[in-house]
Amino acid sequence: MNLPIRSPLDELGLNLTRRRFFERGSHLLGGAALATLAGQSMALGNASTAPAAGIDQVAGAIGPHFAPKAKHVIYLHMVGGPPQQDLFDYKPVMNDWYDKDLPESVRNGQRLTTMTSGQSRFPIAPSKFKFAQHGESGMWVSELLPWTAKMVDEMCFIRSMHTEAINHEPAITYMQTGNQISGRPCLGSWTSYGLGSLNHDLPTFVVLVARSSKPAQPQAIGARLWSSGFLPGEYSGVSFRSAGDPILYINNPPGVPKEVRRKTLDGLQALNQRTLEQIGDPETRTRIAQYEMAYRMQASVPELTDLSGEAETTLAMYGDQVKTPGSFANSVLMARRMVERGVRFVQLYLNHWDTHADVGGRLPNQCRDIDQACYGLVSDLKARGLLDETLIVWGGEFGRTIYSQGGLSKENYGRDHHPRCFTMWMAGGGAKGGTIHGETDDFSYNIVKDPVHIRDFHATVMHLLGFDHERFTYRYLGLDQRLTGVEHARVVHDLLA
Repeated sequence: MNLPIRSPLDELGLNLTRRRFFERGSHLLGGAALATLAGQSMALGNASTAPAAGIDQVAGAIGPHFAPKAKHVIYLHMVGGPPQQDLFDYKPVMNDWYDKDLPESVRNGQRLTTMTSGQSRFPIAPSKFKFAQHGESGMWVSELLPWTAKMVDEMCFIRSMHTEAINHEPAITYMQTGNQISGRPCLGSWTSYGLGSLNHDLPTFVVLVARSSKPAQPQAIGARLWSSGFLPGEYSGVSFRSAGDPILYINNPPGVPKEVRRKTLDGLQALNQRTLEQIGDPETRTRIAQYEMAYRMQASVPELTDLSGEAETTLAMYGDQVKTPGSFANSVLMARRMVERGVRFVQLYLNHWDTHADVGGRLPNQCRDIDQACYGLVSDLKARGLLDETLIVWGGEFGRTIYSQGGLSKENYGRDHHPRCFTMWMAGGGAKGGTIHGETDDFSYNIVKDPVHIRDFHATVMHLLGFDHERFTYRYLGLDQRLTGVEHARVVHDLLA
């Protein structure tokens, strides 16, 4: 008997199909019997990820384990590491330590970067900026942030964040993905995977990279930070550009009408669907979905980015730069417009916080970029009734040293990377406003009360989104992978409203 000759592509498709059948169907009969006994919920998903009873589930999403307090996240990442002792972690005792060496009992053998490891001494550099207490919480805030100071009772401050990473690349990756090595899904991708879309005409997860008004010493920002890692590609972040078309090739080429584009996409979809049926690669399904999303975005994105309908009183809340495309103020207004339209997760990066020198000259500019804009974002969301369901996160990848890098004067100094303690804040989305969590020593060098690791921070954000971080998993390489990894992580309940 002569068997038909199969092409290598056909053979690959058959092999993958067999594997997928045995992988997914080995317990099919037992699962059907169990579903009959235990009810339909067990048949709908893995018990570790299935939504709790009474929770609405968006089509295509895993669904939360319990009712979420936050439906959206706007994550404002200050790339480079803001100096906590110049902004939020007030250390007046350091004025008496000016130009004295940091005691070895405080440094305690901490790993140093190559920028300061060759220094013969580590002179204390007190903050040159004045501080005052604000709000009912009595939060100390630097004079550089007068607008932020007005809303401290809407915010919860974590003064005791810490990490093991001491250099930017692993530190940013750690903060975004829960691991210092690139290749794992980021927080936005996990959120997209878990909660799904609320607007099928816009991406579930959007990334914005704002431009500093006074750029200096940038760090690399790239797609590795908003990758979906081992999750399907559809959960990756979609990057919007700060100038020109928000997304390349979103508009049809000259002479190509909408009807021709639709016919072209239909043909591509038919070819991709045939490939999907033959091979079963989930990335082909992602490609189909992305083409369709791009087509729908041709109508939705121009409306999204058109600010002509915004009231002048609203624009004024964000500051003078709000109409400048790509500015931080313009970007956070775009973030508000996105969550208003159902985008789940907006990741916004602002570079140039790596102040190894000239803190006195550079930090005021960086703070002017963000101060009123953050106030405008919180106030605007609150006025629209969106703050309670939108979690805002602000912070960097690590802090800065109390000792000076390079030359020191009372008016200027530099600060090196410092992973042992730094400050972040959250607002809205179930975060407990007016809360100050954690405490550092007089040198803002070591944590003395209530430490919060990156894993704890991730577990807390997941909790606000309705997920038990230990049960929210994805099977990869034979393991149930999770954002918080295998080491201990805890939800910081003191930060929850």
